[in-house]
Amino acid sequence: MSPQPTADEMRHALGHFATGVTVVTGTTLDGDPVGFACQSFASVSLDPPLVLFCADHRGRSWPIMRDTGLFTVNVLHHEQHDIVERFGSPSGARFDGLDWYPSADGGPSLADALTRIHCSVEQVHVAGDHDVVIGRVLSLDDTGAGRPMLFYRGQFTVTERIAEAEGPEADDYWG
Repeated sequence: MSPQPTADEMRHALGHFATGVTVVTGTTLDGDPVGFACQSFASVSLDPPLVLFCADHRGRSWPIMRDTGLFTVNVLHHEQHDIVERFGSPSGARFDGLDWYPSADGGPSLADALTRIHCSVEQVHVAGDHDVVIGRVLSLDDTGAGRPMLFYRGQFTVTERIAEAEGPEADDYWG
């Protein structure tokens, strides 16, 4: 039996898998906005509409928003590096001076996100040092403009259209 991989080995190996970049937002029980940068996000089911994200249950924001039962996943576009820095930082007032508005079906909506997925908490499963949160999708706001930001090999990157792609699939191919 091989030894269990270290956290650094896991980070290195899984860094080869590109992920989208999101900000998960919610509110405190008093209605104050909270949120955090999250790359562990995925679609779970189309019927019923379910998504999931993973959050450190020792983190600053998720434990506060968990009790409200609502959250919004804001999918970031490739030019929102300032948003990632703001919500990825362990300190600071994340919403001060930020363009956002309250959602009727979830957490705060970031004005320039590619899409916003408003959810209610369906289930929470403890998995190691994280909670796996299953959310039921209540509504969607799709702006449809821009390219997504990606996280790959420890860096934020963007998708670029491959000029050499030819044929009917060329418009759908991203590298």
